[in-house]
Amino acid sequence: MPQPSHSFNQHALVIGGGVVGLASAWWLLEAGFRVTLLERAPGVGLGASQRNGGQLSYRYVAPLADAGVPLKALQWLFQADGPLRFRPEADWRQWRWLAAFLANCNGAKNRRTTAKLLQLGELSRQKMAQLAVHVPLADFGWRQAGKLVVYRSPALFAAAVARTDADNSRRIVSAPEIPALEPALADLAPQLAGGIFNAGEAVADCHAFCVALAARLREHPRFEGIVHGRATSLFVEGNRIAGVQTDEGWVQADHYVLTAGIHSRDLAAGAGIRLPLYPLKGYSLTAPIRPGDVAPDISVTDFERKTLYARIGTHLRVAAMVDMVGDDPALDQRRVAGLARRAREALPAAADYTRLEAWAGLRPATPNSAPLLGRTRHPNLWLNVGHGPLGFTFACGTAAILADLMRGAAPPFDLDFLAWK
Repeated sequence: MPQPSHSFNQHALVIGGGVVGLASAWWLLEAGFRVTLLERAPGVGLGASQRNGGQLSYRYVAPLADAGVPLKALQWLFQADGPLRFRPEADWRQWRWLAAFLANCNGAKNRRTTAKLLQLGELSRQKMAQLAVHVPLADFGWRQAGKLVVYRSPALFAAAVARTDADNSRRIVSAPEIPALEPALADLAPQLAGGIFNAGEAVADCHAFCVALAARLREHPRFEGIVHGRATSLFVEGNRIAGVQTDEGWVQADHYVLTAGIHSRDLAAGAGIRLPLYPLKGYSLTAPIRPGDVAPDISVTDFERKTLYARIGTHLRVAAMVDMVGDDPALDQRRVAGLARRAREALPAAADYTRLEAWAGLRPATPNSAPLLGRTRHPNLWLNVGHGPLGFTFACGTAAILADLMRGAAPPFDLDFLAWK
């Protein structure tokens, strides 16, 4: 943890009480700031953090933008249960984001982004381990389950095997070996070309993590509490932020940190800052695991179908989908039904699918899948946004970097395009 500095009495307002905002609040407290958290919902972690996939994939950080993705995306659009759905909007932000996304769809940019996200993933893994001193891993169901990415196409499997394994941490698994590694995949294995396993990855309950971390925040001597109110605008005075208007009144501080997911986009725009964020809507299903069910112990990602499976406590979590449908958080029952069919086909005996609980959330993504960090042109307005589907994975790492930047310390590595410019 950063060593607290007692030479100042700076007050930071963290706007957003999801996993990124809560982690930011903690690291700022540990860096010596007084902190207030502003959250629009009646509880913490009720937005995109509520029922995400639950995988902490520090070494599997493949950006969505890559060579070949535009052609695949066109194919997915014509699949009934395809991983992508697109609804054109009369909103220039959608088209501007898409243009920037397409500009990132090449191998060189993908490799550059992946390398930087791997650095961030390793830092996040270390910081989560440090945080466990204060927030016991058992409080949020953390388990080092390992991660298995399975491939149906021999060509895609061969391409994955050919990629460099910088830290020699992966294990190549042939299709006949898969059932021995994960018995729950016995029925699926004949359809697979092979898989790549990493024993160091973990799963956990993100919402439970948020609740547990919020409890530690409340016990911290420099924490000034949670204000439950919806931020509606940032008030700019000169070149600084002078306050935040909420539906509960004005809230003021010395520093303001935007961690409000996709809502950060509108708040920043009111202060003259355009954030390249778009809400990628994802779905998850949660089903209870009964005695006798054969649920995977390892977290599994079906690469071609862009679906992940994770045992979280006594439940199976199934997550998938990228819906580009604007700021619409509503459940699309056709998408829910499609994801349920996919789960039953892949893991027919894993859980009680008659008791599925469906969820959808808006994940704030940048065109290159990399979060945005640091000071804006307003010297007291800071960003920690744009984590997309990797908010839980990267939250501790980006929070630690933010605290370093705000206390005037150098980040642990060159931020490059992670830094706000």
